[in-house]
Amino acid sequence: MPAAPTMVPGTEGLAEIIQAYNQVTDRLQKSHELLQSEVVRLREELASADAQIQRSKRLSALGEMAAGIAHEVRNPLAAIQLYTSMISEDLQGHVEQFPEPVRCADQIASAVRGLDGIVGDVLSFAREIDPAPVSLTVNDVFERALAAHGPAILAAKVAVNKLYIDTPDLAVFADPPMLQRALLNLIRNAVDAMSLVQGQRELTLDARENEGGVTLTVADTGPGVDRDTVDRLFNPFFTTRATGTGLGLAIVHRIVDAHGGTVGVSDNPASESGAAFTLSLPAGQITPVDPADETAFAGACV
Repeated sequence: MPAAPTMVPGTEGLAEIIQAYNQVTDRLQKSHELLQSEVVRLREELASADAQIQRSKRLSALGEMAAGIAHEVRNPLAAIQLYTSMISEDLQGHVEQFPEPVRCADQIASAVRGLDGIVGDVLSFAREIDPAPVSLTVNDVFERALAAHGPAILAAKVAVNKLYIDTPDLAVFADPPMLQRALLNLIRNAVDAMSLVQGQRELTLDARENEGGVTLTVADTGPGVDRDTVDRLFNPFFTTRATGTGLGLAIVHRIVDAHGGTVGVSDNPASESGAAFTLSLPAGQITPVDPADETAFAGACV
């Protein structure tokens, strides 16, 4: 009968030590990878938060400067408007005799109205934002914003996908006219963007709970957002359109920032093209303001 193999003294214990060492090394490697990913995530969050803070500071400073310029422009603009109207009144009944002066007066009046609109947008952007938040159902806020832009939506033949109706009790804590203004600006931009495409035109409005708040989404099937312009979209006076002041999204950013929320943009996940703008705001209670109380939304369409 052959003799049992003889174990080298200490070999069994060494094998156990090596096995334990390998297990510990494996755990350390996994922990290291987890920590690395967490560090990357935190850096991204910090960078995003810092960008938000810096952008808010820049917008505030630009707002003060823009307000001063707008007031300086509005005074001579009012004088031009007054003198133009006086000339138009003097020329009444003399159109055939003085066709060119009448045409010039009409063109000046039209240009003054356009400039006055721009000054109004600048003052709206520069105006101090001090929200008086209350609890609002998301459904009511979306419906009011849609009603305010209803004729333009119909004229552009845009279909509206109301996903927010799936969450009828979802409420957000916000200033009623300010939030409606922000949503109206986003809806207007979406409809304008879709007027540039020939295919499907669908406006999607959604609301979902997030950690400690509510996310409102306005998505379109337009041409989408160029990656090179994403970082500048919310800067005042930046626009990719031939017309407009480029203040709509800057006003949205200021409103959301005043509520302690964030605003973002991405590709529309439900479409091959288009953009999706998201507003993250504090959640409200289930006891919202009375939808029939029109005074709560006073000034929403300024």
